[in-house]
Amino acid sequence: MAIGEVVLANRPVRRVGFGAMQLPGPGVFGPPKDRAVALAVLRRAVDLGVTHIDTAQFYGPNVANELIHAALHPYPTDLVLVSKVGAARGATGEWLPAQRPDELRAGVEANLVSLDLDHIPVVNLRRHPESDVPFDEQLDAMIAMRDEGLIAGIGLSNVGLEEYLAARQRTTVACVQNAFSVADRSDQAVFDLCRSDSVPYVPFFPLGSAFHPENPVLSAPAVKDVARRVAATPAQVALAWLLHQAPTVLLIPGTSSLAHLEDNLAAGDLVLDQAALEALSG
Repeated sequence: MAIGEVVLANRPVRRVGFGAMQLPGPGVFGPPKDRAVALAVLRRAVDLGVTHIDTAQFYGPNVANELIHAALHPYPTDLVLVSKVGAARGATGEWLPAQRPDELRAGVEANLVSLDLDHIPVVNLRRHPESDVPFDEQLDAMIAMRDEGLIAGIGLSNVGLEEYLAARQRTTVACVQNAFSVADRSDQAVFDLCRSDSVPYVPFFPLGSAFHPENPVLSAPAVKDVARRVAATPAQVALAWLLHQAPTVLLIPGTSSLAHLEDNLAAGDLVLDQAALEALSG
C-alpha cells in the first residue's frame, strides 16, 4: 500500500484495515454462511498487509472473535486487534445495551478469553445514545481496566463532541470510531477536532450501513461519476475520499467476500485528483 501508517495506541498500523462485523451470519447474528470462506478472508487480509482488525464479542455473538482466533492465532506480531464493549445480543438477535461498568468489564474479560490475549491493544467504549449510565462512570471503568493491564488503549465509539472533550481531559484517547462517510458528515465537528488532536479517527459504515437496503454512499451520483472517470469501483472512491480527509483516518471496511476484500484494500492505492475531490466534497 502507498498510504503509510498511523500510530494506534503506540503501535503502527496500516491505514486500511479490516472490520469483522460482516463475518457472522445475516444481521451479524449466528454462524457464517460459509465458515471456510470467512477464515480465508481473514487470512487473505493479513497476507495483503492488514495490521488492524476491528471486532467485538457481540458480533455473532461469540462468532467474529472465534473466527479471528481460528484463522490467525498465534497472531502476527504486527497485528493490532481492536474490540469494543457496551452492547450485547438477545436470544433472537436483538441489539441490547450493556453500558454499566460491570457489563463493560465483563465484555473485556469475554474478549480476552475468546481472542486468547493477555491484554487487548485497544477497546472502544461504545456509548449508547440513550444510556442512563453517566459517561464518567464508564470512563472510570475503562481507565481502571487499562491501569490493570487488561487493555492497552481506550477508544471511544458513537460519542458526541461533549463526550470526546470530557474523555480527553481525563485520559489519552486511542481512537474515535463514529459514523462518517462521503454521504454522512454529521460527525464533522468531532472529526475536525480529532484531526486537530492527531487522534486516529475510524469511520464506521464508511460504505453505508449493511442494515439498510438503500446505500446512500455507493449510489451517490458524484461517487458513481468519479468512479467511472478514474476506472475504479464506487467503494474504492468512497474509501479513498475518506483517506484524503486526514492523515490519521483509519479504515475498517468489512466484507465476507474475498473479491470485495481485495477491492477494498486497493482503495489505499487510489489517488483522487482535485476535480474528483471537489466533486465528492460538494
